[in-house]
Amino acid sequence: MRLTRFTDYSIRVLLYLAAKGEERSTIHEISDTFNISRNHLMKVVQELSQKHYVTAIRGKHGGIILTRDPATIKLGELVREMEHDTALVECFQEENGCIITPACRLKPILNEALSAFFDVLNCYTLADLLVDRHPQLAKLMRIPAISA
Repeated sequence: MRLTRFTDYSIRVLLYLAAKGEERSTIHEISDTFNISRNHLMKVVQELSQKHYVTAIRGKHGGIILTRDPATIKLGELVREMEHDTALVECFQEENGCIITPACRLKPILNEALSAFFDVLNCYTLADLLVDRHPQLAKLMRIPAISA
């Protein structure tokens, strides 16, 4: 399984916001930090907002903040929500043209592996990504003052 850039960027945005604490961030600042296209990041933030991970506040004093406590954001659920296609092989899709599907044992094995992948990710939360690394991450992301 390979995560899309969209999911990768989603995790980075949430990690940045979690490291920043209650201080608002801007798309511009996150874009500059990770060297990500602002247009692409706007789409990521829009989806994160629609899925209630972040709150986007418009206006002069606007910005982006986490909607939920980092300890409540399970990585498996986040990845599952942000990945638009987890079909590992053709037979996972509705338009399955594989002729061996009725006799193939690969699909249930891959399904079990995919479930295990998400189960392992669900053992961790966004907060777990900060534990013991928060000062180092904040420094790498150029966040001046961190809240523990």
